[in-house]
Amino acid sequence: MSETKKLKYLVNGKWLFSASEKYMDIYDPSVGEVIAQTPCCTKDEVLSAVSAAKAAFASWSATPVMRRVTVLYKFRELVEQHMDELTLLVAREHGKVLSEAKGDILKVKEAVEFACGTPSLMMGEALMNTSDGYDTVLYREPVGVFAGIVPFNFPGMIPMGWMAPLCIAAGNTLVIKAASMTPMTALRCAELLIEAGLPDGVLNIVTCSRNEAEILLEHPDIKGVSFVGSTSVGLHIYSKAAANGKRVQALCEAKNHALVLEDACLERAARGIINSAFGCAGERCMALPVIVAQESIADELLRYLVKFASELVIGPAYDKSSTLGPLVTQAHRKSVLNWIQKGVDEGAKLVLDGRNALVKGYEEGFYLGPTIFDFVTPEMSIGDEEVFGPVLCIKRVRDFEEGLALMNANRFANGSVIYTSSGYYAREFAARTHGGMVGVNVGIPVPVGIFPFTGHKQSFFGDLHVLGKDGLRFFTETKAVTTKWFEDGKPKNTAVDTWDGSVGGS
Repeated sequence: MSETKKLKYLVNGKWLFSASEKYMDIYDPSVGEVIAQTPCCTKDEVLSAVSAAKAAFASWSATPVMRRVTVLYKFRELVEQHMDELTLLVAREHGKVLSEAKGDILKVKEAVEFACGTPSLMMGEALMNTSDGYDTVLYREPVGVFAGIVPFNFPGMIPMGWMAPLCIAAGNTLVIKAASMTPMTALRCAELLIEAGLPDGVLNIVTCSRNEAEILLEHPDIKGVSFVGSTSVGLHIYSKAAANGKRVQALCEAKNHALVLEDACLERAARGIINSAFGCAGERCMALPVIVAQESIADELLRYLVKFASELVIGPAYDKSSTLGPLVTQAHRKSVLNWIQKGVDEGAKLVLDGRNALVKGYEEGFYLGPTIFDFVTPEMSIGDEEVFGPVLCIKRVRDFEEGLALMNANRFANGSVIYTSSGYYAREFAARTHGGMVGVNVGIPVPVGIFPFTGHKQSFFGDLHVLGKDGLRFFTETKAVTTKWFEDGKPKNTAVDTWDGSVGGS
């Protein structure tokens, strides 16, 4: 039996073996086998990554933005050339089926294409004669060193789509703490960025435990932190990093709900719900794990949902016939199993039970079949807390108003959806829902990357979201320059008023 591959970390353009004796296992969840190990980098190694990023900032931030984005243009080409390789890598280390894994990498490409427009996005504002003879110009400038703390569920899109492209295009440098369960896609993308011409130290990647990651929240050279993960950790990161003077964007948990009204196209709605609830095995914060069904059509909708969910093909991620892959680890699978049992104990009706899913030839894989609960009521935690697995809950309501009130009572507000044929109810829903991303007959209402990912309430802590113009603002700071010039360098009047001309119209 060959020795398990030990991964390296990236600092200052060099791939290094860690001095740590602690390594963390990376599984192929389709077969349940360890395929690699990633280091729990030491504090000194994390500090070296920060130092490398700081050292690289001066020259990189001074590099013209047009030249910076040429690296991203080349990176985009390389991502396209290596699309199949990267897709298979996501499938192998995470368990997404091939179509989902390819979508993960396509989202990297989409974000890079948006970041290639940074020269226009960074353009400031100017006004001549703000006061008599005074002109003001506002510039956008890079901030410094950022830290990115990454979850396991999107190994490509989050580190190499949401974080790296805009950050480095804007002239900053970056230290990424990759997800210890799924770091290989980010590491491979980093190799492609270096091949594309990214200078040493602009991007650095480590894997470590929470203890070493705390350095990134306290270090004076880190100017901002971008985080995606659980709400408890996100709140800690937001609180601690902000207390240390850093800007923070923390994208956290969700329990997205969809309101299905009696005038909806039920078969099409059901197919959208199945895709949204069970795609990526439910391991995404924009999954749709709760359906709020109007009582008059709830039974019919449920029949469609059970039928379509039962047609899903459970299998290994890299089999083209699979439509539902495994969960990321055995530990996470056990967590979801515990949630299912909790739903049973709470009194929800288990309509479809996926706990005994087995895949012939892959018996050791971390599989869990689609699971559906009906008659989930507000006091049941199965319907209000994030499960992060292929579990769908049905809540029944009398009408639109009751459904909207039930949805808005949830503490999370990433996304919300309505299925209806009524323009009136669609408009009312969009205006009154607490969800930050709203779908009207769209089950996964994640906008394309030119728009920000706008979670609300306890799904997000911070002021500026990832992607879109919010993302560019997060990675830049503004500087206003006011000037006054004199003919022949000699003022005709040496008098200076209290505000030195900075009161408009003076």
